[in-house]
Amino acid sequence: MRVDAHQHYWQLARGDYDWTKEDGEILHRDYFPADLSEHLARTQIDKTIVVQAAPTMKDTEFMLELAQHNDSIAGVVGWLDLEHKDFREQYESLRKQSKLVGIRIMIQIMEDADAVLRPASLQALKFLEAENFPVDLLMRSHQLPTVLKLLQQVPDLRGVIDHIAKPVIAQEQWEPWASQLDEIASYPSITCKLSGMVTEADHHTWTTEQVTPYIHHIVKAFGTERVMFGSDWPVCLLAASYERVVSLVEEALSGGITESEKTAIFGHNALRFYKLEHLLR
Repeated sequence: MRVDAHQHYWQLARGDYDWTKEDGEILHRDYFPADLSEHLARTQIDKTIVVQAAPTMKDTEFMLELAQHNDSIAGVVGWLDLEHKDFREQYESLRKQSKLVGIRIMIQIMEDADAVLRPASLQALKFLEAENFPVDLLMRSHQLPTVLKLLQQVPDLRGVIDHIAKPVIAQEQWEPWASQLDEIASYPSITCKLSGMVTEADHHTWTTEQVTPYIHHIVKAFGTERVMFGSDWPVCLLAASYERVVSLVEEALSGGITESEKTAIFGHNALRFYKLEHLLR
């Protein structure tokens, strides 16, 4: 089974997605499962993990509703306010939805990344650590020091780094990104998504050769059992088609890993991380 571990759907009329205006008409439109289905077929992707695109409960409920009616959606990564006084009650309520497989912490949009280290947030994350519940971590590369501080506090968090932590590939940024990812990879419960890379490169001139070293570094740091493919569709459309994003990762990994390792990166690792192993039976 091939799995896309990171993509989005949204409906503008719901009012959650003002950020889509920043990138013009490509993103500022509705995206539903019907818009992705032909691309999944072409690339032989069987299932996807749909990830929140707005920091609202309504967005999470929207995705869970889609998941009830679309078999291609293996699971939903939603959103919760870590500092809400009723955090645990909201968590328990969402957990009743069988297709909720994780939540995402949007460090990227925090004015001060260290806000995630405040007592209420840490308490919530320690609770999720005890629950062994999957947590996506969205950040930019300059926020990695905060993530390292966070992992010192919650070292057994079942976490995944989204978009390889968004190094500025367009400017060929390497350090301190590479060393910081090596340090994060030393936490055995943390994995990493090979996603969101083309949009961190120049949208018009990026090449496979430019992105491949970043992919190789992630695989070397985390190992083939803690890396998963994600398209970041439709955001990826700013720089590449769905098919091109899939082929980028396939080309970068060709010759360097075994078929079983490739199968893991393109599906089994995501199913294991999000506790969806039953789909392999």
